[in-house]
Amino acid sequence: MKASVIYYTIGFVIALAGCSVQHETATDPLKGAIVTHTNNHIDYVEFAAEDLNVAKKFYAAAFGWEFQDWAPTYVSFSGAGIEGGIRGGEKPVNGSTLVILYADDLEASEKRVVTAGGEVTERHEFPGGKRFHFRDPSGNVLGVWTLVETPE
Repeated sequence: MKASVIYYTIGFVIALAGCSVQHETATDPLKGAIVTHTNNHIDYVEFAAEDLNVAKKFYAAAFGWEFQDWAPTYVSFSGAGIEGGIRGGEKPVNGSTLVILYADDLEASEKRVVTAGGEVTERHEFPGGKRFHFRDPSGNVLGVWTLVETPE
């Protein structure tokens, strides 16, 4: 069995560990932080990246995420509002699923994304908010949105 499959499986098992109960609070054995898992809620997100160092540098610069290296082909991240990981050595395949982050200051977030090496691909306005989509240096497409007050 390839090492990357083993690391992927380990990450997936860790992510699903709390999904069998309605709401469980536990101490993260790796960092000592309190972690909450809720049944039927998104608990973990994974991205693919051919080069983990490029991905880590981008997300640290654009959003301040922190990383824990687990293997040459897998890192987990924290500080994103949801825990997640990045599988190295894989080319991302974009589909219909879109991960969307929230920003208090959308323009500042867009500037950080571009400065960190991301490419803005779309901008949208909608009742109550606006957002942009971007492609990270690995090829993953994500979005960032913010609230916009509507006049009453």
